[in-house]
Amino acid sequence: MKIFAIGRNYVDHAKELNNPVPTEPIFFMKPDTAIIKDNKPFFYPDFTTDLQYETEIVLKITRIGKNIGEKFAHRYYTEIGIGIDFTARDLQNKCREKGLPWEVAKAFDGSAPISKFVSKDAFNDVHNLNFHLDLNGQTVQHGNTKDMIFSFEKIIAHLSNFISFRMGDLIFTGTPAGVGPVKIGDHLQAYIEDALMLDFYVK
Repeated sequence: MKIFAIGRNYVDHAKELNNPVPTEPIFFMKPDTAIIKDNKPFFYPDFTTDLQYETEIVLKITRIGKNIGEKFAHRYYTEIGIGIDFTARDLQNKCREKGLPWEVAKAFDGSAPISKFVSKDAFNDVHNLNFHLDLNGQTVQHGNTKDMIFSFEKIIAHLSNFISFRMGDLIFTGTPAGVGPVKIGDHLQAYIEDALMLDFYVK
């Protein structure tokens, strides 16, 4: 299983971090050891003092493919979920200053808690999908997939030009504005529309 993640896919998020708005999808990858399932807790790592949440819709790839045309890309995912792309922002900023890759800040163990996956047919329109994150009972991040710079299909087509998809691969599709820090003891709950999908604690 491969885990792809798209950076800067919402204009307001790019602006809040003073990043330029991309003209094509920016992606990085996480190892399978980043995944946390079944609402198990996330353990705050000791190598960062600025750990931040980034809430994202996650696609599960259900067909093998390479060099996929955008008009066919909808056939390659049938399920969606929600996840947190935990980011060691202090380490990421150091990487950016030196022009280095982001993996040390993005790909560490446990950095990708994910929900269960549900059929995309359960939603009226996956391209107009509300999702949000509550932190200790307060909504801190809210997005809608209609505001994505690059659609699910454009992301799939772009990634497949470089790396072949296999069944079970995951794509974190980018986070909206409102990212922020977490601390030990925090309770995170992520929703797609009104459905609670992800519910865990930071320890």
